[in-house]
Amino acid sequence: METRTLAQVEQEIAETQEALKDVHGTETEVYARIVGYYRAVKHWNKGKRDEFDQRKMFTLEASKEYDITEKTASATVKESKKNANPVMNTESVSYELYTRKTCPNCPPVKDFMANLELSGRNIDVDTEEGLAEAASKGVFASPTVIFYNEQGIETARCHNVEELEAVFHKVAVSA
Repeated sequence: METRTLAQVEQEIAETQEALKDVHGTETEVYARIVGYYRAVKHWNKGKRDEFDQRKMFTLEASKEYDITEKTASATVKESKKNANPVMNTESVSYELYTRKTCPNCPPVKDFMANLELSGRNIDVDTEEGLAEAASKGVFASPTVIFYNEQGIETARCHNVEELEAVFHKVAVSA
């Protein structure tokens, strides 16, 4: 193995830093889904581009708000003697599920929510009232599930079954 002196290492670092100053990349073409298909964002009309700029990306890791029952999580979890899995008392948690009839991703989310013991309601975004309510809540995609705590404050947003499982896994306490 070749040994290098501190001066040689510093020289290599300086050369690398100089080379990095001369790096010129190429323009990145961003594709996103628009009206059911993927297309380059630079080819969108002004209205769709503005809508794209307003979209918010929600990630579970970046959000501290994804604890559905933040203060009462430990108080609302009961142990099930049958299978040693926790059972949540979710009386204080409610949800709104925004869906469309033609949405291919909505049925799995509907099924997941139907198996939970939560109070909530389904909102059809295909109706005028549903679309107006979705717009007022900043819902840009279907399916979207918004969870509310006992004070009616939004605590989580999910768009697919994987996100829902992650939210419920986080508040469940193992025996």
